[in-house]
Amino acid sequence: MRRVIFNQKGGVGKSTITCNLAAISAVEGKRTLVIDLDVQGNSTQYLLGNKISDSDKTIAHFFKDCLSLSLFGGASGSGLEGAIHETQFPNLFVIPSHPELEPLQGRLESRMKIFKLKEALEKLEGFDAIYMDTPPILNFYSQSALIAADKCLIPFDCDTFARDALYSLMQVVAEIKADHNQGLEIEGIIVNQFQRQANLPRQLVEELIAEGLPVLAAMISPSVKVRESHSESKPLVHYVPTHKLTDEYRALHAEIHGS
Repeated sequence: MRRVIFNQKGGVGKSTITCNLAAISAVEGKRTLVIDLDVQGNSTQYLLGNKISDSDKTIAHFFKDCLSLSLFGGASGSGLEGAIHETQFPNLFVIPSHPELEPLQGRLESRMKIFKLKEALEKLEGFDAIYMDTPPILNFYSQSALIAADKCLIPFDCDTFARDALYSLMQVVAEIKADHNQGLEIEGIIVNQFQRQANLPRQLVEELIAEGLPVLAAMISPSVKVRESHSESKPLVHYVPTHKLTDEYRALHAEIHGS
């Protein structure tokens, strides 16, 4: 199953959600891959720390290979396998981001490489679950991920402006589904930074549910433990396995997997 975590608004917790769901998947025995498509590289930092060197293969190398034409007019060495890195956690792997994604984007767009990630993932073997972290904007990389994914998870941070943007975002997903990926489904809206005792967050969530939007029942509370886990490069299931927040992520993982 290929999942993309997508929102055009920054700071909603895409990378944190991506890495923590993937880490729980790996703990449960599934060979799990995270693909970091955001030039900021937050998922890369979270899972690998500072262990990436300039000589290591990244997702940028994959896209550069897609631009390299062989003598026969095909892409040269355009698989993902060489860019996969082991993390320190069993069953958990990552394809890191790289700053070179930014200057590559225009060339990839002009040469119509928007389906290359989907094609490569369809050939990739050996993984039970794949999570894709995306930039906070609808660009070449986030579109590539949406085209390549089976399911889309949308983080929502209980803000009035975020609610206004949510409708536009869901329209974007619907258009990509209609035009490029008929199998794509919005798996659910993940309510993040949810303050259960505050009136406005509760009201916003209740209104979304009343409108029939696919709000997931498992909601994520704010906690300083998230930032601590970032600084230690350890997802919560490894950093604080018995914490309430970790249990919320376990509940979220169980909900999307129907268990």
